[in-house]
Amino acid sequence: MPEPGRQVAFRGGGFAPTPRRWVGFAVFAALILLAEWGTRSGVISALTLPRPSDVILTFQELYASGLLFKHLGPSLSRLVIGAVLGVTVGIGVGLMMGLFSYIRAGLVPLVAAIFPIPKIALLPLFVIWFGIDEGSKYALIAFGTFTPTVVATYAAVDNVDRTLIRMGQSFGLSWVSILRKIVLPGAMPGILAGLRISLAIAIILLVAAEMLGAEYGIGAYILEAGALYDLERLFAGVVILSVLGVLVSALIGLIEKHLLGWRS
Repeated sequence: MPEPGRQVAFRGGGFAPTPRRWVGFAVFAALILLAEWGTRSGVISALTLPRPSDVILTFQELYASGLLFKHLGPSLSRLVIGAVLGVTVGIGVGLMMGLFSYIRAGLVPLVAAIFPIPKIALLPLFVIWFGIDEGSKYALIAFGTFTPTVVATYAAVDNVDRTLIRMGQSFGLSWVSILRKIVLPGAMPGILAGLRISLAIAIILLVAAEMLGAEYGIGAYILEAGALYDLERLFAGVVILSVLGVLVSALIGLIEKHLLGWRS
């Protein structure tokens, strides 16, 4: 028993994550410095890893020549259009699967059948259906983001606490109010977690689609650099994809902060 008048330390914050953004930057900086030292000292062969300083010079050349935006613009367009289509339809279908028994019974086996299929393997089929131009790239990215979004949304809705739903029913809330005030807020963390995975898959499929029949795009740029064994250009393309992934993750983090502020 604490002594009378003695203040007891707060013990409820053990599982509350504290932001430490500088740690992530420090890890990246340490890895870059280690790679620079290794390639300059000869510990790391120049045939396996280029110097980070040379990759930075390649970025400067890309920017000065205008090729950076010629490749980045089409990639961003394909990524946004394909991912928005796939995520929008996926969230809608996942919500219906979680809310309606007949839709769940009909679509769960179908989703389970198509989910394990490697989406990259379907690229030739999409080319046959939609042509070699932009349609096949949009379709591949949309289909690749659709299935994980459906699974994440359906699981998130299904895991909403039934006690809260029964409580809302006992207070006379309408079906729409229960959906808006209980189901969607309760499922939102799972939906956003699935969105992180879906958008990461979208970036992977973007590169695969651009390696087949694209004149401009990050995937086409990486394919060309690899064919020429130009490691500086190759790693510059890889770094662009990594930065794109970090930006997407940061965007989802902002959405989580806005929509899930009630958890703090």
